[in-house]
Amino acid sequence: MRLILAVVLASCGLALVAPAPVRAQPLDCPPNCDRIPSSAWIAPTSIPLYDVYRWPELSALAVTAVNPRLRFEEVCATAPAAVDARAWAVGARSVVLSPDGEWTLQAQVIHWRGDTWQGGQTAVAVFDAAVAAVRSCQLTAPFASPSVTTAEPNRFAAVVSTPSRSVLHQYLLVDPRNSTLTELALWSTAAPQVPWPAAADGPVLDALAAPLCTAYIGSCP
Repeated sequence: MRLILAVVLASCGLALVAPAPVRAQPLDCPPNCDRIPSSAWIAPTSIPLYDVYRWPELSALAVTAVNPRLRFEEVCATAPAAVDARAWAVGARSVVLSPDGEWTLQAQVIHWRGDTWQGGQTAVAVFDAAVAAVRSCQLTAPFASPSVTTAEPNRFAAVVSTPSRSVLHQYLLVDPRNSTLTELALWSTAAPQVPWPAAADGPVLDALAAPLCTAYIGSCP
């Protein structure tokens, strides 16, 4: 049904040179870790549409993400920030590509090193800026139509659709206790052949949050 590849997406397309893989990283590390542990990724069975696509283990596909951009930023034509804290974060990205009309998946884990009191503030600031950018998506991309489905402290989900019938389901979660922001995005570049399931955002956001507490040892009470 689909071609599975691990790639790094630049802000407007595919990178020409593949970065170094990070899948050999150990499972866990302290909250001020300088890498993305393999245990930080959402479980494939917790990702929407798993029963159709049988998503693989994302840690096995992970590659280093330098100054990582979030998926909605491409759809919404979000301008790069003059000073972007992601430039000094540690990031990893996993992508599962599919043909037009099928669902493509991107997941990212972005972590700020050093003291968590400072890194946590930075992670929250990046999260807040991302939420504001999704809300203003129609201003930067008039053809796009954003619909916020969950807006809670440190947890956010939205759907962004376009006249071409492409659709993006965007999930964002930040945990200041371990200075980490995580993204899950699923999209179809044409009218999707597989309907989106009628499921709540909460379980997906919970499934993004739980691995961070495991991966960054002692960060959660």
